Amino acid sequence: MRGSAPLFSRQTGKWATPSDLYRALDAEFSFTLDPCPMDDAERIMEHDGLARSWTGERVFCNPPYGNGIGRWLEKAREADVAVFLLPSRTDTAWWHDHALGADEIRFIRGRLRFGGAVINAPFPSAVLVYRAKNSERAA
Repeated sequence: MRGSAPLFSRQTGKWATPSDLYRALDAEFSFTLDPCPMDDAERIMEHDGLARSWTGERVFCNPPYGNGIGRWLEKAREADVAVFLLPSRTDTAWWHDHALGADEIRFIRGRLRFGGAVINAPFPSAVLVYRAKNSERAA
């Protein structure tokens, strides 16, 4: 656990998406935009995910886990499809204000192992799927 201490602390809100989960979701949804890439700080600065338009995109978003989650979820309906990987925090305001409005909520059984961690996350996770109401591509 020593090497994973920052990963499982409140010092970071960033949790690297497990690659097998991302591949499965990408195969299903064919993503065209990741507004929160973890490994490419230059790309994040170049394309601020909250500032740019998601219109016409098929978005995968694993945002920083913290007080700003609601701002990311507010962008969901701009996209043809927006898929979020989030902590399943059903007691929070952002969950009630935004997550419950998703077209699908997929609770993940067990705990995910994020990035290069050697142990599982200390919280449950969920995948939220939002589809544009008037988009042919969203089907």
